[in-house]
Amino acid sequence: MASIGTRSAAEFFGTFWLVFGGCGSAVLAAKVITPEVDTPINIGIGLVGVSLAFGLTVLTMAYAIGHISGCHLNPAVTVGLTVGGRSKGADLIPYVIAQVLGAIAGAGTLYMIASGKEGFAINNADAGAFATNGFGAISPGGYSMLACLVAEIVLTAFFLFIIMGATDKRAPAGFAPLAIGLGLTLIHLIGIPVTNLSVNPARSTGPALFVGGMQLTQLWFFWLAPIAGGVLGALIYQAIAKEETEAA
Repeated sequence: MASIGTRSAAEFFGTFWLVFGGCGSAVLAAKVITPEVDTPINIGIGLVGVSLAFGLTVLTMAYAIGHISGCHLNPAVTVGLTVGGRSKGADLIPYVIAQVLGAIAGAGTLYMIASGKEGFAINNADAGAFATNGFGAISPGGYSMLACLVAEIVLTAFFLFIIMGATDKRAPAGFAPLAIGLGLTLIHLIGIPVTNLSVNPARSTGPALFVGGMQLTQLWFFWLAPIAGGVLGALIYQAIAKEETEAA
């Protein structure tokens, strides 16, 4: 097994890629207006493209660093896997620190690129500004805090359920990254209109630091809800897998 320093470095670069690739697709590519026609047309990738981009970041990194660090890229995943007995407790703090730093670096790099375009500005009164998450007034669809809480907990719980099931030693070998990446794509398709979808406290932290305002004051929510969901999903899978093992 690689040292904790090596594994943390892998988590740093993996989370950088997730934030840069996923949030970058939202900031740079979701809306691209053609300038050369009389009637402007959006040729950007939209909600479906952004959802797919987030899934692809995890899929590609799972193959790239899964054998090094397990490719958590997410404090909620690390906490859930620790509770579920799939990750060592000693790795929790180093992994989370590496993930948050990677997310900040990814958001910072994205900001450097985005701000290079004339007229670029971040309005923290806008829902989803710079790919941030929010509830209430800064929910993309205007969803209440309770609705956003339920969405983040449920979607993170199912994400952990997918991760634990796909990486179970009884699951088909080599296909876990596909299941996890497509699972993340699916939950983005569901959750982007609600909270701009977090399910990942590090992913929420990086962009929020560059936006400030309500996005920053609501950041606690996008730590609490995903971690609660991650623990719930891990415990549910653990209970089902245990029952299956006993039955066998």
